[in-house]
Amino acid sequence: MLDWLFGRGAPAQAPQIVRADRAAAEPFDLRVAVVIHNPRIMSAVGRRLSEQMGWQDPDALAAQYIDDMRACSGGMARYTIAERHEVDGFPPKADGFIYDSASYLAAWQRGGGFHQPDAADYRRILAEHRLVEKVESGAIDEVWLFAFPYAGYYESQMAGDGAVWCNAPPLALPGARRRFVIMGFNFERDVGCMLENFGHRVESIMAHVYRHQRGEANLWERFTRYEQRAPGRAECGNVHFAPSSQRDYDWGNRREVISGADAWYAFPDLGSPPRPMRCAEWGGGDMRLHHMWWLDHLPRAAGGAEEILHNWWAYALRPDRFL
Repeated sequence: MLDWLFGRGAPAQAPQIVRADRAAAEPFDLRVAVVIHNPRIMSAVGRRLSEQMGWQDPDALAAQYIDDMRACSGGMARYTIAERHEVDGFPPKADGFIYDSASYLAAWQRGGGFHQPDAADYRRILAEHRLVEKVESGAIDEVWLFAFPYAGYYESQMAGDGAVWCNAPPLALPGARRRFVIMGFNFERDVGCMLENFGHRVESIMAHVYRHQRGEANLWERFTRYEQRAPGRAECGNVHFAPSSQRDYDWGNRREVISGADAWYAFPDLGSPPRPMRCAEWGGGDMRLHHMWWLDHLPRAAGGAEEILHNWWAYALRPDRFL
């Protein structure tokens, strides 16, 4: 758990790993293909768009994201960049349109007039780098797309046979039998937004996992309760709503609430009593710290019940094997 970050004592020990569920309870080594669209701006002496605009370094973002994901998953998420492609150009839109530096910068300076429809042509991007073939061969497990505002990326999208809603409609791809997730990251923003993208991926996948459970049997619904929606019964909240939030992104709301968030550290034993909590527990309004706190609470225990694993990270990280 994130003791180093939030100054907390150690949680209760997880139960012994059940042999049948060993694969779902061990860390996941995940190989990533990174595609960075970061065109050179000729009017700026060939500087990359991210440099010219004073935006983030996509490689530094990827490194921080890998570290943060490993920390808040308790070591479950072990990402390695297997291949990196930096494209000196703008991603193609689904209707064939492609910005050049002049048209993009003109729209940015106007604050409007960006091309519509905005959606990028994922099939073309994946084909250019033979990424579906590499997923099928096992050379990579995920794809991370980095670009700029209005690149047309979804925060996350699942592709492959049996893909489900993952904060975006499933993407049908010829020849893609293995399910995989494509993450879309914006290098204008920081790693907190990247963690938010992953958080919404978790929300979509876990809602699918628990779609047939009703009432208190739907542990995902219980996990995501917050005071505004369930007075007196807050648990961990969701990506946009901390236990004390009263509106979207209100992670720094200072009111004290009674929350059962601690119990999720001992999952599947949820007997730990609720206690008063304030926003200092999850970073006092800092996006990155809230998202790490929230992800750190996702169960990662061995075993399962009602055909659902006690390790929710297995579903979020390896939908091809466990979803």
